[in-house]
Amino acid sequence: MTSQLHIEYILSTLVYGILGFVLFLVSLWAMEKLTPFSLKKKITEEGNIALAIVVAAIIIALGLIYSSAIQ
Repeated sequence: MTSQLHIEYILSTLVYGILGFVLFLVSLWAMEKLTPFSLKKKITEEGNIALAIVVAAIIIALGLIYSSAIQ
């Protein structure tokens, strides 16, 4: 019986982890499409550190929101 519970916990963790990752990728895709410029190009090629910090803050905020929504 206890092994059954452990399998359920592992399975639910995997499902929620995959769900959170998919939501995260969709959010990043939407951010890229909604901005009038390429985030990747501005950060990597032009070296825009301020934009990188803003995107990092958005990523952290999304992670916190998805984490609390999934729990």
